[in-house]
Amino acid sequence: MRYSIQSKGLIYILRKSIEISYLKKEGCIMELLNEIEEKFVETNNVKLHTMIIGNGKPLILLHGFPDFWYGWKSVIPGLKSDYKLIIPDMRGYNLSEKPKGVENYKIDILVEDIKGLIESLGLGKVFLAGHDWGGIVAWAFAEKYPELLQKLAILNAPHMKIFQQKLRTDKKQQKASYYVFEFLKPDGEKFLFKNDKKWLKFAVFEGMINKKDFTNFDKEQYLSAWTQPAILGGVNYYRANTNFKDWTGKITVPTLVIHGMKDIAVLPSVLDGLSNYVSDLKVIRAENASHWVMHDVPELIVSSFKEFF
Repeated sequence: MRYSIQSKGLIYILRKSIEISYLKKEGCIMELLNEIEEKFVETNNVKLHTMIIGNGKPLILLHGFPDFWYGWKSVIPGLKSDYKLIIPDMRGYNLSEKPKGVENYKIDILVEDIKGLIESLGLGKVFLAGHDWGGIVAWAFAEKYPELLQKLAILNAPHMKIFQQKLRTDKKQQKASYYVFEFLKPDGEKFLFKNDKKWLKFAVFEGMINKKDFTNFDKEQYLSAWTQPAILGGVNYYRANTNFKDWTGKITVPTLVIHGMKDIAVLPSVLDGLSNYVSDLKVIRAENASHWVMHDVPELIVSSFKEFF
């Protein structure tokens, strides 16, 4: 039997009573689903599908491309006893609303989505963590609204000013970012759907080092989330944000950066010069982790967050 959280909603899965043994072996996330509260939060003229779990100070987790809230599944068990985790599907992804038009995915708008999320849920000052594009949004949020943050954590997400420079001058990063340049072409996202989404499957399922962290059930969730509108929404993040000239990149809140050093898309060289922009910085280099650092070394992420936040 095929199960999908996306297809009929989370509550459907929670109430399923048949083949429980099958579900249990599909990973610890299944044991957590009864604890998760599912909401559609209105913010900045969109509704963000948001998962909430845990007790303690609020910690918002932002996913990147081509991910959704489920990308944090490996660290939820270790964090939920210490933090109230707020995990949205970002604008354009999965079950969140997907406004049409590239202009609706500019970084300023994405930042306001998170501000509205904080205000709608009455969270006050929060801890904020982001991976990939979620990290880029988190960088920008920390620059614009430092008063709303206690601390910031970034996972394999380049600082926007440094990355812009790398894309202009670093041939290795240019080669690693070939897909970014493809996205900027008309209909550039179409290659993602060729050969039964071969590129997407390879980037996520084969891109991580700790492949045992992804079960067949997990893969089904991604395949369900990767609808054409959702993928186009994610690609629009790249198209709408080709420069950050209006941002200083200066970050004043305490910041933890964890980078999987075997990342083949966001190369470790993006760490160079970070201290020029971040006044209170701690960097952890995860030597044996890929871009998908929260899957490759979830214990490191959990312990580092608990020590830092």
